[in-house]
Amino acid sequence: MTERSSTTYVRMIDVRILHHYWLDEGATEFGVIADGDLARRRLLTYDVRRFLDITPSAATADIVAGLGGVFRATGLGFVVGVPDHVVVPLDAVFEFHLIATAHDYASYTSLSLRRREIVDVVDPADGAIRRYKSNVPVLSNETGASRGAGADRHPFLSTEYVSGASNGDAVEALVTVGANVRQLTSDPPGATLRTLGARTELPVYLHQGDVPEITPPAGSVGAPARGIELTPDIPPTVDAIVRIVPRHDSDHLFSIANPDGTVRNPPRTFELHLRNRWTTRRYRNRSDGTVSSTNADPTPLTFFGNAGAMRPPTPQSLDVERDTNNPPRITRLISDVYV
Repeated sequence: MTERSSTTYVRMIDVRILHHYWLDEGATEFGVIADGDLARRRLLTYDVRRFLDITPSAATADIVAGLGGVFRATGLGFVVGVPDHVVVPLDAVFEFHLIATAHDYASYTSLSLRRREIVDVVDPADGAIRRYKSNVPVLSNETGASRGAGADRHPFLSTEYVSGASNGDAVEALVTVGANVRQLTSDPPGATLRTLGARTELPVYLHQGDVPEITPPAGSVGAPARGIELTPDIPPTVDAIVRIVPRHDSDHLFSIANPDGTVRNPPRTFELHLRNRWTTRRYRNRSDGTVSSTNADPTPLTFFGNAGAMRPPTPQSLDVERDTNNPPRITRLISDVYV
């Protein structure tokens, strides 16, 4: 008789990456779509793999393999499964790299106007060259924010928003003003802001505060103010990093393991929400390109809904309008619609 053995796997890491360009119904945020069947169908047709490549770092792949686990990118994000008897090293760090692959990803994703430049910096102490990439966000269960209360409290990988806009923010920055989340639709000074909704009713979107400050070597010059250091394990094409540790020091909601290293059951699902941008629609004559009309206010750029009497703009139609200041500031983002 053939001997048979089996292993039961549990989800150790479960991350959902939800892009609101593909999920929102026009100005209606996905999480508050009243039609439950529509919301479920929206998730069934959603696939993050159409615009993002998600891979574990080499060190993380080694740790997962050592635990007898598996990594899988899914339509909603990614998961890491391990045998249910595994004990996770509490000093482990699981790192995952996100790289945009869709040619039009930057056209419909908020914050993508921020340039990501790679800079080499010489360390005066030893002459070593350190490489940095600006404006790369790092999302972590060590620094994430939550929404809800009690059993309904839910963890997000983005940090909490700052309160109020400052001159250090730029177009598409997210801030809280009173009880609301607001987004800059132009550059400061005198930036215009759009209210997205009540802070307690919205997810925590990826925002400018998710980009960490860089501490370059003492005495060095040229390093960007915010971003990451590109170590040999990080591809230079990286657009965002997700880091998960087994235990949160003070908030068990963000832990994936118990104090003894066993995996939490049921597993914790973390979410990362990507904002679609707001643009002002400008209508042009198809025959000669002249402007026939321009909307007074910006509207969210979404794949579903929001067409109104006119057909919706395509992401590729984005235009950036600037003033004549030196340096110029972005006054608004335009979506051209040819009719």
